Amino acid sequence: METTSSAVAQAPAAEDGQHVPSARRTVDGYLRAPFPWYGLDEAFTGPRWLMQVGLAADGAVEHGSVGHGDEPSVRSEVVAGGDPEAKEKFAVVVTVAANPVRRSADGTGLLEATSVSSAAWLAGVGLLSFTWPGQMDHSLRDDWLEQQTETAWALADDLESEDWSTLSLPVDGVPTPFHYRESEFGWVLAGSTRAGVHVGAYGRGMSAYGLGFAVVEDIASYDD
Repeated sequence: METTSSAVAQAPAAEDGQHVPSARRTVDGYLRAPFPWYGLDEAFTGPRWLMQVGLAADGAVEHGSVGHGDEPSVRSEVVAGGDPEAKEKFAVVVTVAANPVRRSADGTGLLEATSVSSAAWLAGVGLLSFTWPGQMDHSLRDDWLEQQTETAWALADDLESEDWSTLSLPVDGVPTPFHYRESEFGWVLAGSTRAGVHVGAYGRGMSAYGLGFAVVEDIASYDD
């Protein structure tokens, strides 16, 4: 999936784990999407917030993410004080337009089709972007992130492998199969909807087993 913005649909973060102010919270990009956005269904009553959209080379919106719960910062899997209950609790839902193989805007080549694997990869890399192994030096994080990103791609490219299990969750009220995996950093899942989009999700501190997904009727409500 070729995009001009970062494929990781997250907010940038400083090395101390605090968010860097950015334009990520604007709803404009979401409103330009020709496909519906997905988020957690009405059973989730906590905070909701915008993240970032991903654009194709021609400027078309191809994917984006919305967050639920605590806004995560880059941090290790062991928080200060070592209290496991002190971890941030969040779930991020990634919506990816279901596109077939198609010509690029300039007509010189083909753009890769999007698939459930696209959603699984974006979700996997998204989770990594908010993770930092506790004993790792700052200078080594780029190498670690590159290695883990390649691993996330390999996992997403083989959804039938034993690394994934199947989890049925409601999408617009209909039980829907998802590919699901857990790691020491959190969980990742991905599947498709009847609305013509693929949905990925990742989270930490919030169980995936009780989640449900639904079309976001008013994306501006995430921008409050």
